[in-house]
Amino acid sequence: MSVKSVHAIENLKVICDEYLAGRCSVEIIDLSIHKELAAPYQIVAIPTLIKTDPQPMRTLVGDLSDIKKILTILGIE
Repeated sequence: MSVKSVHAIENLKVICDEYLAGRCSVEIIDLSIHKELAAPYQIVAIPTLIKTDPQPMRTLVGDLSDIKKILTILGIE
């Protein structure tokens, strides 16, 4: 796992714990093992966060360090 991926997971845990407590589920997929899962979501960079539900789907790339921006993009405030 890259340093950016580790930071993204840590930042996502903070977002889920502080803003979505008990209201979300997260699935972490290692694309080095499951390469076939990249194509359906058009993943071309990692780390990538994909919010699938509720619609609309949102895709974020990077370490998720700008929590305020992430919350805005995900519609969580």
